[in-house]
Amino acid sequence: MTTSKNKPAVKAIPDGMHSVTPHLVCAGAAEAITFYEKAFGAVEQMRLPGPDGKLMHACVQIGDSQIMLADENDSCGALGPKSLKGSPVCLHLQVEDVDATVKQAVAAGANITMPVTDMFWGDRYGQVEDPFGHRWSVASHIRDLSLDEIKAGMQAMFE
Repeated sequence: MTTSKNKPAVKAIPDGMHSVTPHLVCAGAAEAITFYEKAFGAVEQMRLPGPDGKLMHACVQIGDSQIMLADENDSCGALGPKSLKGSPVCLHLQVEDVDATVKQAVAAGANITMPVTDMFWGDRYGQVEDPFGHRWSVASHIRDLSLDEIKAGMQAMFE
């Protein structure tokens, strides 16, 4: 905490923030916020539109985590996955009911890239791509397994 004479202490990590927070660049960040609200139950925390109306910064909360967003801005090299022709990043969302969450995301406009199935590591798991090109893995934990059981399950995939 930082203190200064006659000023209250300031938290270096504000309430609600975690050590790692995704910051997504989207072609249409305002539309992305609407999609995340419909698909994943996001709650908008704030938005800062620039003079041209594009979002310079925004924040939503999904579950206990925050995600920052901004519109594409070519002048500072901020391009989204559609402009870059894909992304190597996949955001992981741990949920109570993976089937319902994926169904809700698809109804909101996501495309299934990996159907939901029971996986060897103990999760029911699937993947979707949102309309802005960001990939999401979605999972519900369904079985506790030892590391040896997980390794055996992975090995069985290659036999």
